[in-house]
Parts: sequence; structure tokens; C-alpha cells
Amino acid sequence: MSHIATLSDAEHIAAALTLPDNAFINGRFCAAASGDTLTTVNPATGEPLTRIAACDIRDVNAAVAGARAAFEAGSWSQAHPGERKAVLLKLAALMEHELESLAVMESLDSGKPVSECLAVDVPETIHVLKWHAEAIDKLYDHSAPTGNGALALVVREPIGVVGCVLPWNFPLLMLAWKIAPALATGCSVIVKPAEQTSLTALRVAALAVEAGLPAGVLNIVTGTGKAVGEPIGLHADIDMVSFTGSTATGRRFLRYAADSNLKKVVLECGGKNPAIVFNDAEDLASVAANVLNGAFWNMGENCSATSRLLVQEEVKERLLALMAEQLVEWPMGNPLDPKNRLGAMVSAEHFSKVSSYLETARNEGLRILQGGGTEQGAYVQPTIIDDVTPESALFREEIFGPILCVTSFKTEAEAIALANDTDYGLAGSVYTGSLNRAIRVSRAVRAGTVTVNCFGEGDATTPFGGYKQSGFGGRDKSVFALDQYTELKTLWIDVPAQDA
Repeated sequence: MSHIATLSDAEHIAAALTLPDNAFINGRFCAAASGDTLTTVNPATGEPLTRIAACDIRDVNAAVAGARAAFEAGSWSQAHPGERKAVLLKLAALMEHELESLAVMESLDSGKPVSECLAVDVPETIHVLKWHAEAIDKLYDHSAPTGNGALALVVREPIGVVGCVLPWNFPLLMLAWKIAPALATGCSVIVKPAEQTSLTALRVAALAVEAGLPAGVLNIVTGTGKAVGEPIGLHADIDMVSFTGSTATGRRFLRYAADSNLKKVVLECGGKNPAIVFNDAEDLASVAANVLNGAFWNMGENCSATSRLLVQEEVKERLLALMAEQLVEWPMGNPLDPKNRLGAMVSAEHFSKVSSYLETARNEGLRILQGGGTEQGAYVQPTIIDDVTPESALFREEIFGPILCVTSFKTEAEAIALANDTDYGLAGSVYTGSLNRAIRVSRAVRAGTVTVNCFGEGDATTPFGGYKQSGFGGRDKSVFALDQYTELKTLWIDVPAQDA
């Protein structure tokens, strides 16, 4: 049970935090080779939190050398799965002990509400680590049906040195989605956290040392995309990159792979996800709550946010009225105050991008039903905009902020066509009282995750990733995530017949 019940509780923990500042390379914390630093800012106040190492290609090279040496030495890559499991479980236990301080650090660094960090981000991070730790000694390799003349084994081997490039919207959770399966399978890992949100990844690195992870197996290289992300993508001794972020940056990693060693690339990119509400949906108040959650959770800074509400004409006005009533349950303000469900945009730059869509809505003559304004600091009000057509930029572009666009439809076929009228295909939700329609429509929506009568992303047991420009190459979460961090090898052994 959390002891953070008030703003004062969170501020007390924040005041006691020692914020990390150096990169973590080959088992130790160190300044950037250049000596340069970056300022990390509290987005809720605009005030500096600390300065962190601004690494570059020299630091990437050092991390790769350490990671490769650790991988070849085999103390982790060749360890018994049960040994790797024990270390990851200890790491999870250490994080559990620091749950509140990690939650406050995450909130300070990202602008996320501390209540969400306490209830979702940190517990789910710990759960993902535990889940993959427990999974790794329960996965079996295979034998092929060769007959008695041979024995064919199909075995998994860790792919090697992995680069994990993280987004800023879920710093801890995305760290776990990447490093938990990568470490569980025996890989060495180089993490580039987003330059806006590096603090909790660095704290996890310190806890990993305490948990017994060998030097070089986990590296955290802080810095910008140009200075650190690009060298990771181009490095000839990195075997794979797992990237979560924008589609534009994902394209760059494909080019980096083509221009270097054809390393494996796994992309989880953007989304423009529909919430489809039919006129036979049951309990419209519950639907309204789910739609608001899908649009405004994490301030809409969520690639699976259902930011397009497609609603059948007959229930549109009732649903919008219920949503207007329920918006009082979404207070916005200081992220360290547990009563607030909406915090600040992650940076001044992102605030400008998101707020520009409010001006676009006005220029396009769209009806702003709720919100539509900004508040001092990097705060964007939860906003609902009606009469958004497929021709609008708001229908087509990923806003990544608390802006919900409403489009009505007449028929099921029209709803499916609108849902799929996007370059993305990450997620979607279907609300209906008909089982047949739920199955029909969820199958027809071209997306990696479709929820029925709820909003969500499944849990640790379900794969997460997208269709079309939302990414490809693998999936985060579940046993399927382990596949992308391994190579399949066939061992063929002739078994000659016994001499007479």
C-alpha cells in the first residue's frame, strides 16, 4: 500500500531523492567521454532537475565493447536459465522496495501523474521483469520429426548484443518491455533512454548491479538521438535494435541497418487508434468512462490511445453528454499531487506541437465541445472535438496529447472503413452488445490489439505491436517477445543403422 496520499507526501520523497547523472557503461557509472552534459527538466515547472551525461559515439563504442566482451565471456549468456531468473527476480524485488521513490522520480522527470506511476507504471514494470524471469526456464526447445535415421534439434540461442531505444512516454515500463526478455534470453543490452526521461533507467542500472548482473550485460547510454541513437543503429557489432517511438524515427533505424550490418530491427511505432461505439452498446456510462480513459490516460501521450471516437449516430449525443459529465473525474495539475489524473506534456516542444492542433481545429471550423485550451506551464486541457472528417489533419495525424476527435457513422461497414482509414494499425476498441458484431468487427479492424467493451493493451501474457506503419519485426510482451531476442539453430545428427 502506498504512503503517498497527499502532495506533501510526494514532495517529501522528492526532496530526499538523489538523482543519477552519469551514464552506466560496462558495470560502472561514468561521465560522457566528451565531458558534456544535458539538462533534464521537470516539465510541470520548467525548472531543471539535474544534468546528465551527454554521450556520443565514443561512449556507444565503449558500451558495445563491454557488452560484446560480457556476451562472449558467457557469465550471463551461457548461464543456466535458473541463474538468470534468480538475478532478474532479485532486481524486481529491489525495485519493489523502492516503488514509491521510483514513482516520484518518474513523475518528476516525465510530467506523469504520480498516482499513475504508483498504480500502473512501476508495478507493471516489476511484473514484466518477474514474468519474463519466470518464463525463461519453462520454454522448451524442439525436436523435428526426422524418423530413426537422424535426430534434429531446433534450439534457441541469444542473438547477442542488443540496442534498445526507448520513448519518453513510459520510461520505466518500456525499459522493462525491452530488457526483461532480452536479459532473460542471455543477451547483452545497450539502452538509450529518451533524453527527456533518463533518470529511472539509470536507477534501475544501479539496482541491477546490486541484484548481481555481471558488468557489461546492461548499459545505459544517455544522450540525444543524433549522438547516441544513430551510432547504435549504425554500429556493426550490435546484432539487433528494438525501437519504440515515432514512425519517422523507425524508418531511420531501417536505413541504419541497411547501411551497416543488416542487423535485425524490431519497430513499435505510432498509432491513430479508433474507439468504435455501436448503437447496441450496453451501459453507455461505462463506455463513456472507457473512451475517456483511452483518450486521456497518460495525457494522451500513448501510442495505443484511442484518439478517434467513431460513434453510431443514434447514440452519439447521449454518449457525448455522459462523457461531458465524467470529465470532472479528470482533474489536471501538479503531477506530484495524487488527486490529479492529468499532468504536464513531457516538454515545452511537445506542448507546442500538441497545442498547435487546437489551432488547427479552429482553422478547420471544427466544434470544440470540451476543453480546447492550455494552462500555465506545459498543460493541455482534455479536449473533445466533434465533426472531425477523414480529410482533417486531426483524423489522420498522431497528436500524442489529450485531444479526442469524434466522427459519426451510420452502418457497420462504414465504421470499419473509417477505422481502417489510417496509415497506422496499432490498436482499437469495439463497443457493442452483440457477440457476433464484436467478433466480426474486431477481426475486421487492421490492428495488433483490439479490445471489446473496454480499453487496454492486454497484459504481460499478450503480445503488443502493430500492423502497417505502426511497426513490424516482432512483438513486445508475452512469450513471443522472447523470440526476437534469439536465433533459431538446427542441429542435425545422423543416426546410422546398427550393423547386422
